Amino acid sequence: MSVSLLRNQDLTMWDAARPYLDVRNNDEHTLVAYGLAKALLDLIPEADENIVLPAVLLHDVGWKKIDPDLLLLAIGKNPTRKDLVRDHEVYGVEIARDIITSHGNSDIDVEAVLSIIDGHDTDKTARSINDAIVKDADKGWRATAHGMRIIRGWYDISVMEYVETLEAVSLPFMLTDAGRAMANGYIAAIRAEQALGEYMKEFTDV
Repeated sequence: MSVSLLRNQDLTMWDAARPYLDVRNNDEHTLVAYGLAKALLDLIPEADENIVLPAVLLHDVGWKKIDPDLLLLAIGKNPTRKDLVRDHEVYGVEIARDIITSHGNSDIDVEAVLSIIDGHDTDKTARSINDAIVKDADKGWRATAHGMRIIRGWYDISVMEYVETLEAVSLPFMLTDAGRAMANGYIAAIRAEQALGEYMKEFTDV
């Protein structure tokens, strides 16, 4: 039995956002991050889902306005165009404002959502618990099997090189206890999977 991922009130915003998320696998990333945010909201009840979930849904729409040939220069272990990360946040605020105004529910605190989008990558601190959850869902995606598969496809690196980069670049900036536990759990599973052959040689050698 399938379970709906998006809340009904977020569907129209998702439909409006999709044309802006068809670059760098941002559509898939957004949906997985949205799922992670819902899980974190269950563990952090003082947060506001009417701020967190719209912010996650729209946080990366600004990448649409960045030259696709430059995208991979803005991210990764040694990025050379960090200015583009800030640019996508600025563009994202403009686009998200239009989407929320036209397609969002009246109970959305528009300025709170836009404040999170404006700095979700460049500001490593938590401005609020809502901001912390969005940032942890965004960066936590990188530790998931889906995130690893997508990002390794961009850079053609080994699993363990990916994990080591993740531990150095992303994990230090997780902001909530729940987010850190989530990401560390995913990484522990990846490391364990890589070690299976050492303990199951009777199967792998057949």
